[in-house]
Amino acid sequence: MGSRFLASDRRTGVATVCLRLLLVLPLATQAVHAREGVEVGGNSAFAKLVPAEQVERSATQQYAQMLSQATSKNALASKDDAQLQRLRAIARKIIPFAQEWNPRAKDWRWEVNLLDSKQVNAFCMPGGKIAFYSGILQKLKLTDDEVAMVMGHEIAHALREHARERMGKNAATGIGASLLSQVLGLGQVGQTVTNYGAQLLTLEFSREDESEADLVGMELAARAGYNPRAGVTLWQKMGAANGSGPPQWLSTHPSGSSRIAEIEANLPKVVPLYERAKRQ
Repeated sequence: MGSRFLASDRRTGVATVCLRLLLVLPLATQAVHAREGVEVGGNSAFAKLVPAEQVERSATQQYAQMLSQATSKNALASKDDAQLQRLRAIARKIIPFAQEWNPRAKDWRWEVNLLDSKQVNAFCMPGGKIAFYSGILQKLKLTDDEVAMVMGHEIAHALREHARERMGKNAATGIGASLLSQVLGLGQVGQTVTNYGAQLLTLEFSREDESEADLVGMELAARAGYNPRAGVTLWQKMGAANGSGPPQWLSTHPSGSSRIAEIEANLPKVVPLYERAKRQ
């Protein structure tokens, strides 16, 4: 009986150590040298539990299905649409700065599309699949700088692999602590993509993810030559337009006042990047 208890204790101990490693690895992956711009640390170690290729493949399939459905409803903007051309022009300026945040972005097949919908919404799926809803442009009357802030925020979710991280956390919960050490050794939990891939279009991120995307997105926009101060006016517009409650796009986001405060606190880190980009 004593040996069984000891074996059980050893298994529990290994699982506990593995769980702790998952929590501290993001700290270990932070850059050791100073860099210009915002500071958000390394990507979560939980993302490594799910293969990036499978997540991106699933996103590509779901994005194609969404476009097909929009086309059948005559809700997909044509390539000649002025607003779509505007979105794609802004994306072309932002995308070159994506690789620094995620080397995989160099090989992504980026797409930008506009959907005719009253929703105040926008997203970027893993692999660089971007979509804006006409409602966010029309209702908020966004300037190019404000569009760049929204786009940078959504691209940041993809670069920081927040969807993959969420899947990894689900995988870690689902497989149980007794198998966690094996998973860390193999690094493959492909079935998680099958189980949770359907959530990619509707996935809700944590408040921490949203705050991180605000900062990374603001830096991306600044490096592309868009005024990061537009983050303040963007959230002021959001607050004015949605006084009765946040829209779907903001359902799990920090409050407008708190994110405005965080944006203002980080402006000194990104305004020089913007001013340099404007001089070039």
